[in-house]
Amino acid sequence: MAQPSDTRYLVSSGGTLRGRLRVPGDKSISHRSIMLAAIAEGETRISGFLEGADALATLNAFRRMGVRIDGPDGGEVRVHGVGMRGLQAPDGPLDMGNSGTSMRLLSGLLAGQAFPVTLVGDTSLSKRPMRRVTEPLARMGARIGTTEGGTAPLDLTPVAHLTGLDYVMPVASAQVKSSLLLAGLYAEGETCVTEPAPTRDHTERMLTAFGYSVRRQAAKVCLTGGGRLTGCRLTVPADISSAAFFLVGASIAPGSDLILEGVGINPTRVGVINILRAMGGDIELIDRRTAGGEPVADIRVRHARLRGIRIPVDQVPLAIDELPVLFIAAACAEGETILTGAEELRVKESDRIQVMADGLAKLGVCAEPLPDGMRIHGGALGATGAPAIDAHGDHRIAMSFAIAALRASGPVAIRDCANVETSFPGFVELAGAAGLSIQATRG
Repeated sequence: MAQPSDTRYLVSSGGTLRGRLRVPGDKSISHRSIMLAAIAEGETRISGFLEGADALATLNAFRRMGVRIDGPDGGEVRVHGVGMRGLQAPDGPLDMGNSGTSMRLLSGLLAGQAFPVTLVGDTSLSKRPMRRVTEPLARMGARIGTTEGGTAPLDLTPVAHLTGLDYVMPVASAQVKSSLLLAGLYAEGETCVTEPAPTRDHTERMLTAFGYSVRRQAAKVCLTGGGRLTGCRLTVPADISSAAFFLVGASIAPGSDLILEGVGINPTRVGVINILRAMGGDIELIDRRTAGGEPVADIRVRHARLRGIRIPVDQVPLAIDELPVLFIAAACAEGETILTGAEELRVKESDRIQVMADGLAKLGVCAEPLPDGMRIHGGALGATGAPAIDAHGDHRIAMSFAIAALRASGPVAIRDCANVETSFPGFVELAGAAGLSIQATRG
């Protein structure tokens, strides 16, 4: 079997993106749909579930805790919920693979269970910081052991009870917020989380869909422990984080005219659209509707002459996962683009600030990494020549530089791309159908 470092992309320069396509289901929503369906009472039917390795890690974890799950089959999943207290001790550590969402959210949900459990991950995940969730969970009474460096494996030990917490997050993070709210389901009293800036609110929306009362006042969201969830029907929208690669690609490639179908346009996730529009992007939202409690639309994007901007700090949390491909848009724009307030990029699957700066430099782009962002001088993109751009096993880095080839002067080679399949199954085939000349090699 090929190892993660064995997969490479070779992308020919130029091309135009045209037609209609649908990217896979939203990963964030897919994770949460399994978690809440598992602890709900009764059956939940899920459509549009993302069948990538990250979301499957969550699904398999609940199977190992005694939850019967049928599927996935073409994105259809049927979860037979066991109720708030029905989970069972797994027969060994739960492997989260490369999924930080799985590990951080499950650390909250499992903190109030009556059995011990250990969460492990792959080499990349085992380097990512976990204290941002384990420390506030400890203030609720949770007992979670980590390495000396505050990383996985996480060893959760049962406690007599959890106590509700009123927590003001020092840094905006949907994963931290969601972890605390999930722990709050099992806590005595009220759990509240105050955000310094808006973050994705999928957990709150989905809790409401399962019949659990969630209260929001300005930047604070609260719930009271001890309630129950009721099974329901859920539709997972197409993932705007996956759509972002095509939004940027069609924006930078002359002649492009592309429609992305059924994309989630949750207000806490549309930073990529807001930023591209501020840069002069031609983006139209068509047939707005609601699916599974989430706003959805078809998105039409056409080539436009982009200009450099100072990215508004209030848009950073709304586009945190899309910033790598927005760096490609900035590299193709006229003038200078400046990003600050995005220090969280340093602790993603890779140091996305430094890795993107290194890759852009190989394309002849002047990209100056900042402690919490980047300064990019737009202009012509070269080709990598040799050696290839190193994606460092980070799926978003790999896909971002694949899109950059649309404006490069020659072919772009990228190595260490295997983790793309964990986040965006079928990316190479879908991108190829849209007009990107991309080849993946393994060996």
